Amino acid sequence: MRQSLVSIASILAVAGIAGSVSACSDPNAPDRTPLADKWFNRAKESYHAGDIEDASHASDEALRASPKDNDARVLGAKIALTKLDYPAALKLTEGLTTADAHSIRGRALWYSGDIEAAADELDALLQDPSVKDPWAGQISQLARRGQGRHPFSMEGGMIAAVELPPAGTALVVPCELEGEQILALISTSLGEVVVDSSSRHDPAWVNFRFGGQIEVHDVPALPQDLTELSRELHAPIKALIGVNLLRHVHATFDRRGDQFVVRKSEAAAPPEASRVPLYYVRGGGMMMRSDVAAKADSGSTFMVDSTQPYALSLDEASWRKAGVDPATLKVYGTGATQVKEGMLPKIRIGAFDLPQIPAIEGGRIDELKSSLDIDVNGIIGSGILSLFRVTFTDDGRAAWLEADPSLTTNNEAAPGAPPVTLPGASDPGAAGGGAPQLTQPTLGGKPSASPSAESVAPAPGGTKKPKKQAAGPGAAK
Repeated sequence: MRQSLVSIASILAVAGIAGSVSACSDPNAPDRTPLADKWFNRAKESYHAGDIEDASHASDEALRASPKDNDARVLGAKIALTKLDYPAALKLTEGLTTADAHSIRGRALWYSGDIEAAADELDALLQDPSVKDPWAGQISQLARRGQGRHPFSMEGGMIAAVELPPAGTALVVPCELEGEQILALISTSLGEVVVDSSSRHDPAWVNFRFGGQIEVHDVPALPQDLTELSRELHAPIKALIGVNLLRHVHATFDRRGDQFVVRKSEAAAPPEASRVPLYYVRGGGMMMRSDVAAKADSGSTFMVDSTQPYALSLDEASWRKAGVDPATLKVYGTGATQVKEGMLPKIRIGAFDLPQIPAIEGGRIDELKSSLDIDVNGIIGSGILSLFRVTFTDDGRAAWLEADPSLTTNNEAAPGAPPVTLPGASDPGAAGGGAPQLTQPTLGGKPSASPSAESVAPAPGGTKKPKKQAAGPGAAK
């Protein structure tokens, strides 16, 4: 298996999380007070490091000291968009006509559902010859054709549960797209839904149906060739489900329980779960703060990409922060396919300490880092996500994580439970390009097999009846 199922380049192009819009223009503006300048620089540094909460606090202080500082307003709006605070992003950029301002307003309006106003802002952005933003161009087309539509409107029952077919750690969801039975893959690094370009060549408004119970109308979808993805999963993947849809349907995905749930209203808080704040690059790809340091640390920022088959990918600095010398990592492959593998002593996600997690250095992190204005420290892949039942809450601004009892929780391991370990490839040198192949973690002694065309093909006549099991948070809603 290669390093990734969906390439970083594809993620950036479709997600709209990278572009040529400039950064803040002048960090030492003449009308900025010395105090405001200190707060502004702290906000800028924290934002670049992905410490969004500290950046938000510092930005508020900078604006309190110099409320008319345009650079501070734009930075504050970027931070607000990352937190999905659309009213703040719009208020802070009000009256500004820079490319940054149009980009932020266009995205805030689009994700908040004001599609006509979003089209105006994105068109204004694209009139700047220095701006390259493929996402904005495609979304502008959709928005212009969306008059009278009600994005993500839902009809049917209150809740629908879909059984996930065996597919390793991959989150493959049987569903209906425009009445056709298909397989879709959850992709948390994408803002929008993506449909295979073999059936749709242009951006389109589409309808999804889940579990035969809930239909979601007027879902914006962008085209992309998914042939390589289908080849690697040995299954006909016809769509990628991005976080914009996941947020609107208050989704739960649970690879351990083989379940995907959509709801008309938000789920109740689970009795035993950790609430983890989520952030989004320019309102699109999902990020999370975690701690890998051997000693107390302010934390690291990870892109969350459910299409990646590995558990974790770390940059070199994060390996050192975790107390691991990168020189001791095992090397597989050569050139662009080269990847290094080792064992991460611990990662803390929410209230959960996960010991001895296999991770890689590489996975095209440098390509990702060079395209973003946030310095992500790595990528959380499906190997980690498969350890939890994940439920979106607060319209996607956070997630409830429910873990298997055998996981280490609150620094205490469950009685008699071994440390959580994700197995690596039995023959790394034989894996595609020499990359290690990571499979589903062994929880309860039941590892999942690699996906096959038979195991993940959609059942005739629709999805299978969900297993009888604990339905998880908010199932009765």
